[in-house]
Amino acid sequence: MEFKPDICMKRSFGVVVALCLTATPAASQSQSVVPRLAEIMGRPASELAPVVDRFSNDRESIRRRYDASGSPAQRKRMREFYNEWSSRLAELDFDKLSQEGRVDYVLLSNYIKHQLVLLDRQAAQRSETASLLPFADKLLALQDVRRDLAPVDSRRAASTLAAAAVQVDSLRAVYEASATAPKVNRAVANRAADNADTVRNIVGRWYRYYDGYDPVFTWWAKDPYKKLDESLTRYVKTLREKVVGFKPAQAGGSANEGPIIGDPISRKGLEEDLEYEMIPYTPEELIAIAEREYAFSLSEMKKASREMGFGDNWKAAMEKVKNSYVEPGKQPELIRDLAREAEAFFAAHDWVTIPALAREDWTMEMMSPARQRIAPFFLGGDLILVSYPTADMTEEEKLMSLRGNNPHFSRAVVFHELNPGHHLQGFMAERYNTHRQLFGTPFWHEGQSLYWEMFLWDHGFQVKPEDRIGALFWRMHRSARIIFSLNFHAGKMTPDQAIQFLVDTVNFERANAEGEVRRSFGGQYPPLYQIAYMIGGLQLRALHKELVDSGRMTERAFHDAVLEGGPMPIAMVRTRLENLKLSRDGPAPWRFGDDLPPPIPAGMR
Repeated sequence: MEFKPDICMKRSFGVVVALCLTATPAASQSQSVVPRLAEIMGRPASELAPVVDRFSNDRESIRRRYDASGSPAQRKRMREFYNEWSSRLAELDFDKLSQEGRVDYVLLSNYIKHQLVLLDRQAAQRSETASLLPFADKLLALQDVRRDLAPVDSRRAASTLAAAAVQVDSLRAVYEASATAPKVNRAVANRAADNADTVRNIVGRWYRYYDGYDPVFTWWAKDPYKKLDESLTRYVKTLREKVVGFKPAQAGGSANEGPIIGDPISRKGLEEDLEYEMIPYTPEELIAIAEREYAFSLSEMKKASREMGFGDNWKAAMEKVKNSYVEPGKQPELIRDLAREAEAFFAAHDWVTIPALAREDWTMEMMSPARQRIAPFFLGGDLILVSYPTADMTEEEKLMSLRGNNPHFSRAVVFHELNPGHHLQGFMAERYNTHRQLFGTPFWHEGQSLYWEMFLWDHGFQVKPEDRIGALFWRMHRSARIIFSLNFHAGKMTPDQAIQFLVDTVNFERANAEGEVRRSFGGQYPPLYQIAYMIGGLQLRALHKELVDSGRMTERAFHDAVLEGGPMPIAMVRTRLENLKLSRDGPAPWRFGDDLPPPIPAGMR
């Protein structure tokens, strides 16, 4: 996309673009994006990079081979794989490695340990659903035997299918009689329904491999398979309706419909995942950090509200901001202009390297209405997905989307998704230390993008009170995410309470709040994902204080080093950049929150 100087100096949505990207012919553009090759050659590399690559490739091979998710053979083989790799890694002479090699050693060792923790967690979850899925292992083992390339015993396989169908029907009858059915936790029942669907799909793939190609198999198995498939379908429907609480029309279990159940991992799970992310804080301490950050945002929100003439009634001021949405069909132009404005703002300063190709290669698509139900705001990366209403939405859905994606909210986060946020992260991760993509963590990805939101706040990017309200909406939102997600996984807050919490404390549109909570607890994201935005951002903010505010690194050197080092827990980013001592067990605990630089109020920037 070309961005012409005559349009970039105009006042667009109340914002003056200070510096523009000069439009150039395509030919000269393509020449300008080629870097100096001498800058690429000879970069110091970790001697463990090929080791990490080998681990990643071997793991993918095993995953392809053992493709019956959760089967006995798959569980056994993955545990063996991680234990074997852990033993091999321990054979290396850690003291002879370079600092980059030690970093990769710790990252890989930490990764393997956590995968074993997750296998144990899955085993515990499997024991919780065992009484609801007693047939699962025998059915999944059919695919394991096929992957062993063993000849199929058609008659025996048909008997396995028939016996499973009888067992499934008996269980369904128990839960159909809801008055006498045993009590089952809704989260466990929902997990069992999802797992039963997985079993049904894997058995279907197994059956279709033989059906018709082996006439003896089809002769024996056709009828038992059909009955089992129907029995599993009815059983899943019964679990979701009678136990979980889906309405009949929602019993298919779509991620976009029905009650939000989630699957809390408990305090123990939170502690395990925080240890993996090298965050030496309790959930309660992290919630206290979030509450402190929320208090700052609320104070600044009231200041902006007063400037707009609403006194301390910041929700009224936000209502005015929400109703500033552009007319239908104009959202792509808004997002384009806001993205170019952010790139121009960064081009005017020496903060971070955004290669010319990274400004040229991102694209835009519209988000489907179905996806907007769980992702009510636009998303970004190698492309930006614009969330905006379509003609087929209801009037309420249209207004929710219009108001939630107004120019001031959008201006505060377009750069979070594109440059220097997720798009630049992906661009650099594909070019520097590519082996470390294995260690990707939302504390690096989302934390870095949130860090840029705080950084631009500190540097006066948001001048108008409406723009400050837009930025503070997201900042409050990220604080709220820490509070409701940690409380949910610790068993202290329900999804419905989380929705109301977003409405009350951040002034979310209710439908957007529901989409956010559905997204948080629907299983698409790991348990700590929602806290990673602000906590990762605060970690980087603390590291910036140590290295840049102290004069030890320039802004550009610091930000480029974070990107070029590749994804990893932020404590390991700190270890790399400060060349801190490492042992096989990792870095010393870093209490980043104990000495954070204070947020800068708008009047002091």
